[in-house]
Amino acid sequence: MAKKSKRVQYLSKKALETGTVSLEEAVKVLKSFNEELPKGVKPVQFDQSVEIALRLGVDPKQADQLVRGSIVLPHGIGKSQRVIVFAQGDNVKVAEEAGADAVGGKELADKVSGGWLDFDVAIATPDMMGVVGPLGKVLGPRGLMPSPRAGTVTQDVASAVADYKAGKVEFRVDAGSNLHTVVGKLSFTPEQLVENIQALLNLVRSMKPTSSKGIFMRSATISATMTPGVSVAV
Repeated sequence: MAKKSKRVQYLSKKALETGTVSLEEAVKVLKSFNEELPKGVKPVQFDQSVEIALRLGVDPKQADQLVRGSIVLPHGIGKSQRVIVFAQGDNVKVAEEAGADAVGGKELADKVSGGWLDFDVAIATPDMMGVVGPLGKVLGPRGLMPSPRAGTVTQDVASAVADYKAGKVEFRVDAGSNLHTVVGKLSFTPEQLVENIQALLNLVRSMKPTSSKGIFMRSATISATMTPGVSVAV
C-alpha cells in the first residue's frame, strides 16, 4: 500500500477532528485545507472544484423515489459548460445564437456514437428524440442523455442553453441512495459556496417523495478535488 503524503495525512486528521459541523463552518474548514498548511506542505496549484455528496433515505429501485432534478446555482459553478444541441429547422439558429458549442441532427448523433464526447451537457428538442434515442447506451452511463425531467429535452432551446452556460447542474440519486454534484470552486468566497450549497439542499429537501419514510436527508459531505470530505449537519 502506497504511503500517504504529508498533505493527505494532515488534511485527513483535520477533517476527522472537525467532525460534523454547520454548513458555514464546513465551508470555512474546506477552504482552510488549501490556505492553512504546515511548513513544508505545498498547497494545490489549481482551482479545485467543490462537490457535495448526500445520502438520502430513499429506495432508488422504486420509481417514485428516484430523486432527480436540476438547478441554476446562484453563483454558477465557476466554469463555462460545453453544451451541444440536437435540433433542426429554425431551432438550429436559435441554439447557435444562444451560445451552444455544437448544433446538429443525425450528423451530430453519428459523431457522438463514433466516440466524440467533448461536451458537458446535451440538449435536444422533442422532435429529435428519434435521432437521440439510440445514443442512450453511449450517453446514459455518463449522465449525458437528454431528459424531459432534467429539462434537457425542451422546445425552449435558448433558455436551456443559457441556463447551463450560467451554471445549471443536474443531480440524480444513484443505486446506493447517494446524490452528488458540483457546487462551485474553492476560489469562491465562503458566502458564495454557502449560498450555492444551501440552494441545492433546499431544492432536494422539497423533492422528498411522499412514499419515503423516516429521515430523508441522512448525511451530507462537502469536499474539493484534492481534499477529504467535511461532514455537514443536515
